[in-house]
Amino acid sequence: MLLSELINGDGASPARGVDIIGITSDSREVRPGYLFAALPGSTLDGRDYIDDALDHGAVAVLAEPDTAIPRKNVHLVADSNPRHRLAVVAARFYGAQPETVAAVTGTNGKTSVANFAAQIWSATGRIAGCIGTLGLQAPGVSDSLFHTTPDPVALHKALAELERSGVDHLAIEASSHGLDQCRLDGVKIDVGAFTSLSQDHLDYHGEAANYFNAKLRLFSEVMSTDGTAILNVNLSQYETVSKTCRERGQRVLSYGCNGGDFSILRKRPTDGGQSLELDVMGARYDLALPLVGRFQAENAVCALAIAVATGVDPHAAVESMSALVGIPGRLQRVATHPCGADVYVDYAHTPDALANLLNAIKPYASNRLVVVFGCGGDRDRGKRPVMGEIACQYADRVIVTDDNPRDEDPAAIRRQVMAGCDRAIEVRDRAEAIRAATAGLDAGDVLVIAGKGHEQGQIIGGDVRPFDDAEMARAAVAEMDGVRT
Repeated sequence: MLLSELINGDGASPARGVDIIGITSDSREVRPGYLFAALPGSTLDGRDYIDDALDHGAVAVLAEPDTAIPRKNVHLVADSNPRHRLAVVAARFYGAQPETVAAVTGTNGKTSVANFAAQIWSATGRIAGCIGTLGLQAPGVSDSLFHTTPDPVALHKALAELERSGVDHLAIEASSHGLDQCRLDGVKIDVGAFTSLSQDHLDYHGEAANYFNAKLRLFSEVMSTDGTAILNVNLSQYETVSKTCRERGQRVLSYGCNGGDFSILRKRPTDGGQSLELDVMGARYDLALPLVGRFQAENAVCALAIAVATGVDPHAAVESMSALVGIPGRLQRVATHPCGADVYVDYAHTPDALANLLNAIKPYASNRLVVVFGCGGDRDRGKRPVMGEIACQYADRVIVTDDNPRDEDPAAIRRQVMAGCDRAIEVRDRAEAIRAATAGLDAGDVLVIAGKGHEQGQIIGGDVRPFDDAEMARAAVAEMDGVRT
């Protein structure tokens, strides 16, 4: 594609004859004929790698206006917001996306909502997929991704490939990092959903207001003005978000427990799930949902709202929910102890998520609720004692262990968590913590292992060591079964 077409979309530019065969923001991936995007970062500045990109054959550089290009015949595409421009350029370069796209933001629930929406679409005759924490998933396609919300080049390449493969409906997780860094700016988004907001990622955003504003960008700048916003009616910022949406001309639909256009009127725990009574835009439905916990029900109803907002018949959408399959690492029952106690794995790694998790699973414990968890290193330190307090408040037995300590001292992290829960038991090794928790289970207990969910590794220093909470839990239960027999 001509550089002039990428820059202006109309071919009018002094660089009319320059052909661009690829785009990247990684100088190591540059090939002859590429446009290199020299993006500013929190730790690295892409402009420091311009020489390397030129050595690899870049014929144009996208960067801030004051950027010096050290060689002739290399064009500077100057923009005061090069991240936004890269997203727009990537959209023009790849030129296609599925017909209907929904984006889901919020502190918790993004992965489940996106996946559930894809399941409902698929069950009602659409060819659907989702992109997020678990990678790219669509019929015949499964690919891991480095970021929850991929960089614009990877994202638009994936969108074009999905469209060519026949995918017509897609749900994308919109992380606060991805929104702040304009990764979604070139996507035509028809529906945006906001699930929840609580403390997270302050190591990046600095202040809670910045974190909220990053998520608000989905509605204030990214989503189409004729789009539909799906908002949790219990969101404390509901009025602010809904006002922003309406001022831009967007339709607003709400969901939640005992309120909203998609309302959960009643819920009752059942074995391995729950019975729900729903009000869907004035119509009543009874549903046997094969998912555990209030927040799982809310996530499923958010996905229902997305499906209905994109044209799915409400009755057919509700019917399909009885066959929803849980997401790996999201309140996933992974084992049952010989005494009958169930063991769950969940990704909860924020205060709000941990509180929701323990509240959701408590009704299923006729005896004790046991939790194993830790906090990640090189991340928001302020949430550590808060999560300790929450565990102490809702669980009967608390074991604090390591969870991706990264470059921090694991013992120091554990001490900060235990400052909020003086009755917690400290077990340094996560595998040993899981074994200890499992060995102590009695009839009627429920064990929840929180924090890592679907993750397949433990990050210690610069190493990623193989580790799977579900696998460890099954092994621990198998040991107990061997002891019993």
